[in-house]
Amino acid sequence: MPLRRRFPSRPSESRANVSRPIRGAAGERGRDVLFSRRPRSSVHRRLLRDARPYGPRIAALTLLSILATPLALLLPVPLKIAVDSVIGSEPAPAMLDGLLPAAATQSDTGLLITVGVLFVAIAFLSQLLQLGSLMLGTDVGERLLILFRTTLFLHVQRLSLSYHDRRAVGDSAYRIHWDASNIRDLVEALFPLLAGISMFGGILYVTARINWQLALVALVVAPVLVAIARIFAKRLRAQWHAAETYESRGLSVVQETLGALRVVNAFGQEQREAARFAERVADGSRARLRLALTQGGLALLVGLTTAIGTAGVLFVGVSQVNSGAITLGELLMVMAYLTLLYQPLEDMGKRVADLQQAFTGLERAYSLLDQEPDVVERPNARRLSRARGAIGFHGVSFGYEQGVPVLEDVSFDLAPGSFVAIAGTTGAGKTTLVSMLTRFYDPDAGRITLDRVDLRDYRIADLRNQFAIVLQEPVLFSTTVAENIAYGRPGASEQAIVKAAKTANAHDFIAALPNGYRTQVGERGMLLSGGERQRVSLARAFLKNAPILIMDEPTSAVDYATEEAIIDAAGRLAEGRTTLLITHRQNVQLRCERILRVERGRVFEDERPVPSEAA
Repeated sequence: MPLRRRFPSRPSESRANVSRPIRGAAGERGRDVLFSRRPRSSVHRRLLRDARPYGPRIAALTLLSILATPLALLLPVPLKIAVDSVIGSEPAPAMLDGLLPAAATQSDTGLLITVGVLFVAIAFLSQLLQLGSLMLGTDVGERLLILFRTTLFLHVQRLSLSYHDRRAVGDSAYRIHWDASNIRDLVEALFPLLAGISMFGGILYVTARINWQLALVALVVAPVLVAIARIFAKRLRAQWHAAETYESRGLSVVQETLGALRVVNAFGQEQREAARFAERVADGSRARLRLALTQGGLALLVGLTTAIGTAGVLFVGVSQVNSGAITLGELLMVMAYLTLLYQPLEDMGKRVADLQQAFTGLERAYSLLDQEPDVVERPNARRLSRARGAIGFHGVSFGYEQGVPVLEDVSFDLAPGSFVAIAGTTGAGKTTLVSMLTRFYDPDAGRITLDRVDLRDYRIADLRNQFAIVLQEPVLFSTTVAENIAYGRPGASEQAIVKAAKTANAHDFIAALPNGYRTQVGERGMLLSGGERQRVSLARAFLKNAPILIMDEPTSAVDYATEEAIIDAAGRLAEGRTTLLITHRQNVQLRCERILRVERGRVFEDERPVPSEAA
């Protein structure tokens, strides 16, 4: 079935397959960065800068963390009053006499009831404060996490294809989902640590007011604990980095295997892939064991140091009670304060480990955010609404690796509305040639023009909006048929979607599906046949209505009848558009106006033979 386009004939068509080198004739602003991308800044500074939008919430959370200190300081007070004034003979504190009636302070029963009520009230306020801190901390952490993950996901999509060619998808997915979550974990670990530091200072001050010698003994262990934490922090961060690297490699194996599951099943390699996954997981497990040993060692040293400090305070305190310098109630209050003082320090092992894990994950996430795309948009790039479709390659050279060229000194021009076949052996550089048109890659030398303007002078989003692309292996998303057709034109009406499907010879098979256009196509569209997926892809290109069409082997994996339906639809789609069709099939090439052949990194034009009547 011939394409519907009418092709001009040329006198040179009588000469068959004469090749000649072509020589050309003369002739998204910004990045919407939500999180900072400055590789020389420390993680701490970047976090402070990126958390500015939530400054009021963070200030409120900081205030709640600090308010926990006075409440904690009040908690041992009822115990002191009960021991000294109810059990002992000391008078009730003067503050209570001024605030409460005499019946509540003059009798032992009244004072005991007052002490009980005071204890319950302080405990209630403390729990209420903890609830407020928990809710506000969760809110801040989740907001930061959503913003961070979205920024990372957007940035990864904007990175050049060469980056994704070098890196496993699983590694990027791990950094977006798991490493980014450390920003929430950091909030959950940091503010309790801040509260602990505030409490340490407050308790030390109160203890010094009671007895400066006890405060001094309690303070002696603080430098030791700080030194232990600093020594272990570097080791923990390195070990967390190793553990998360191994885990991301394990995820990459899962991603790769499930993405090629049909191949794995066909060759019976399930056990091999499972063994490969187990090897990666085992590496991660060994790293986790080393990490657990380090964390345990840190907790052991911290616990031993605080125990020594507690024993020292107890020894000095008993001596002070025996000498009459302090009362038994004051000693008990100091010991209660000491428990509050040392509890956050004993938790330091876990807190330090949590913080190192969080900072390690954030370093990995920020390192992804710091990756610069090879293709960048120039400042003040030109807007482009709709191109005419004139394409020019002028001395273009390109290679994926330095010193290994794929294309060399390529030059040719295409007039608006041209219908051109691109032929050549597998791996010759055909797909690379058209990929540079959409700026998936930029040339190493030379320039490519659209309507006589260098592609690099256009806004990237506007440039790519000029192209409709039909790939050899059509890419569909795991949603409905209608949503896949409307992917390049979100919000298209149902009538427009159906019209595009009819033009692409896809309406009949879509209407026969269980739910018609609302049928789910499955992962990567695998619930449809290859030909059906290709026709949905063509319908998507019809609906986008771009001035330039690129088709990469659209009929390579279909039968003859399906090929004819696709070619018929492609002919209609090509009308009025500049079209580049990559194909090996000579019968398809002969239906095009021009044939460009890619050989050994160069581009030649084949003289088209006069088609026979049979063709």
